[in-house]
Amino acid sequence: MSDSLWGYQPSSGHTAGVDLTGYSVEATDGSIGKVDKHSDEVGSAYLLVDTGVWIFGKEVLLPAGTVKHIDTEDRKVHVDLTKEQVKDSPEFDRHQHTEDAAYHEQLSAYYTAYRIL
Repeated sequence: MSDSLWGYQPSSGHTAGVDLTGYSVEATDGSIGKVDKHSDEVGSAYLLVDTGVWIFGKEVLLPAGTVKHIDTEDRKVHVDLTKEQVKDSPEFDRHQHTEDAAYHEQLSAYYTAYRIL
């Protein structure tokens, strides 16, 4: 993952301004949902993923640094996490956490444990 979890890795294939809404999100061991919303904001880039029925409609916020590769042709975002790691991430509430710095710090601590150096 990148040095900053809140920025896309240079090798991810991310292009600023490309709308990722609706892209499928693939963990290392299978599909986890679709991008519902995303941000390209420098230092605070993320994907909001709707997991659908997989984990009972839970939404998860993934820092952009977890993105391994973006396939614009197949409309897929590949993340460097397993389904279990995503499922066990800190609880997300769209109305409270999207821009919450303390929540971002909590996510950073959680995902830093899975960083590949």
